[in-house]
Amino acid sequence: MTTTDDARRSAPAALRNRDPILAVLREQLPATGLVLEVASGTGEHLVHFARNLPHLTWQPSDPSAAARQSIAAWTDAEAAPNILPPLEIDAAQTPWPVGQAAAVVCINMIHISPWAATLGLMRGAGQILRGGGVLYLYGPYIQPNRPLEPSNAAFDRDLRRQDARWGIRELSAVVECAAAQGLDFVQSVDMPANNLSVIFRKR
Repeated sequence: MTTTDDARRSAPAALRNRDPILAVLREQLPATGLVLEVASGTGEHLVHFARNLPHLTWQPSDPSAAARQSIAAWTDAEAAPNILPPLEIDAAQTPWPVGQAAAVVCINMIHISPWAATLGLMRGAGQILRGGGVLYLYGPYIQPNRPLEPSNAAFDRDLRRQDARWGIRELSAVVECAAAQGLDFVQSVDMPANNLSVIFRKR
């Protein structure tokens, strides 16, 4: 993680994965509407998506004040008219301060947070998405009948050393959690560096 002269922070992984993620979002997101990003982090993904998908309105959020400062600084530097000011949202705490959204995007949060955050993410998305609305997730997952890749196994061990509540999740558990909130699994897409794009739609 690096910091610019202003409040903008930069994560190398965001620069590497933003275009592969964008390619999936182009196919999955609706033509118009509000997209809530949960756990926006530095804000780099957000400005890239907003620049390339200008027909959508983007609502960033993060529980961290430092992250929200970075998001605001990236938004100011981008001067994008389709990005709203960042909100303070803790995924585990619902209801969220967003009445309705056409889509919810959440990148690299589920494995770096307690399971309660995943439960809250599904509950919150289930509450604000309209019928047919999209929930998009990105990150590493343990897939059924597929051994965890050595790099992800090492990553999982490192995560659990940092915080016993963290770790790469079973995709089947995430799908089951989503289904309980009216979010149906549509597909997963293999992504670079042994990650997945996982798409759900509101029933």
